[in-house]
Amino acid sequence: MSDLQYIRVEWEGELAIVVIDRVDKLNALNAEVVRELGDVFRDLKDDDGVLGVILTGAGDKAFVAGADIGELAQLTPLTGVKVSREGQRTFTEIERFPKPVLAAVGGYALGGGCELALACHLRVASENARFGLPEVGLGIMPGYGGTVRLARIVGFGLAVEMVLTGAMIDAERAERIGLVSAVYSQEELLDQAKVFLRGITKNGPIAVRMALESLYLAQNSAPADAASFESALFGLLASTTDMKEGMTAFLEKRKAAFKGE
Repeated sequence: MSDLQYIRVEWEGELAIVVIDRVDKLNALNAEVVRELGDVFRDLKDDDGVLGVILTGAGDKAFVAGADIGELAQLTPLTGVKVSREGQRTFTEIERFPKPVLAAVGGYALGGGCELALACHLRVASENARFGLPEVGLGIMPGYGGTVRLARIVGFGLAVEMVLTGAMIDAERAERIGLVSAVYSQEELLDQAKVFLRGITKNGPIAVRMALESLYLAQNSAPADAASFESALFGLLASTTDMKEGMTAFLEKRKAAFKGE
């Protein structure tokens, strides 16, 4: 990951903190940022030392203020499809990442930035965060999976409202409708995001991974098929050392020492 121009990765114990650093453009997404995001998440996927990822933006004005309008203005029908599919591919890799990904949203998360936050498993926000999908005001529409993921997270009616009006919502409303799990001050955002994510990474890592698989498979499966898959994973976990450690620790009234085995 030494050739990264717009992304930097920091490590803090079992957490990887992925920072989109294009402050002069409010961290706007361009083709290179999207490519680098894909490269970073593919590398982190194979890093056994990483149990969770925080994705955030540099500076205090924006998580990601949207896509690079200069690039979008040059699109043709063919390149438009290509750009959309490349973004969707990267965002799907984030959604399918086998370890929990938490978006720490400070400031603006608009357009592609909102779609990026939606691709993460969980979201927390600063008090000055603003979410929106303003694409229709530019004569286009969300193209990185926003029309799919937003409805699943906040419900169809609210998704229609946000997509068709293009209006921004503040952090308070985002929390109220379930778009974010918690709201913190800008100064506390990253520290509180670490505390939040460690509430997950303290648990059995194999169990967390399989629970994520089951949750996301259920989004696209018939209920009976999803329940059958859940049962198979539940049974598989009974073969792990972590399961035995978790049960023993509970009975012995001590903290479990999971090893991911």
